[in-house]
Amino acid sequence: MNKAKVAKYKIERVDELAGLIRPYPFVGIVNMENIPAPQLQRMRSQLKDKLLISMSKKRLINLSIDASEKDKKGISELKKFITGMPALLFTKENPFKLASILKKSKTSAPAKAGQVSPRDIVIPAGPTQFAPGPIISELSAVGLKTGVEGGKVSIRQEQILVREGEKINQKVADVMAKLAIHPMEIGLDLVAIYENGTIYTKDVLAVDEQQYINDIKLTFSQARNLSVYIAFPTKDSINAIIGKAHNDAKSLAFAKELVSDLVVHKQAVDAERQAEAIYKLLPKQE
Repeated sequence: MNKAKVAKYKIERVDELAGLIRPYPFVGIVNMENIPAPQLQRMRSQLKDKLLISMSKKRLINLSIDASEKDKKGISELKKFITGMPALLFTKENPFKLASILKKSKTSAPAKAGQVSPRDIVIPAGPTQFAPGPIISELSAVGLKTGVEGGKVSIRQEQILVREGEKINQKVADVMAKLAIHPMEIGLDLVAIYENGTIYTKDVLAVDEQQYINDIKLTFSQARNLSVYIAFPTKDSINAIIGKAHNDAKSLAFAKELVSDLVVHKQAVDAERQAEAIYKLLPKQE
């Protein structure tokens, strides 16, 4: 940046952002698009102990990142993820924990014309709350097949109203609002975050905590089963290994009629039962 030709306030702003980047171990890019001012202020207040957010123009954010490259190697890769209405995020919180906190802080909102659908919006078949009237033509205009059942408008066939990644037009937005479908999420969109030379993108950070826990439990169970199967003793498998060895030895002894206390006891019990059965078959003496 040629400082001689750049307004003083821009230079100061770049220096300010670079000064924030250097001391924080985690620096992220967030997209602030479509966040109403009241919700943004509320989120900032709720998360003030977790992070700091600073909005600026894209060019100034790019310049501040470039200015920090000598202190944070690889941070210039973060520029690839500047999108929408960008802001820099500074935190000392673990990135994965932070992503979970931000996800939980999001709220549902109706869609507006021009927004991109975050997922396939499926309208199921079934009755609605609407009485016959203009609503029938509104639903038909967006491709929904309707009828009247029990005095109420009914959707006759399940239909994808808008697909993931498609822009939502005004008619579709109006229908979703009337059907109380709120597909949008209001919240900080964490696009990517830098940590010690590594960039974590939003898809990497989006860890399903419950699925992660379930995967750990499944892995532990499988490892313990393998340990028992190959007789590799650990503190978690030793009891099962001993129990399995005992049962296997007992089964072998019974199968081969080897002399042991268990086999002798079983043979004695079996002999006694057979003797009782034979005795019952003998003719009774008068």
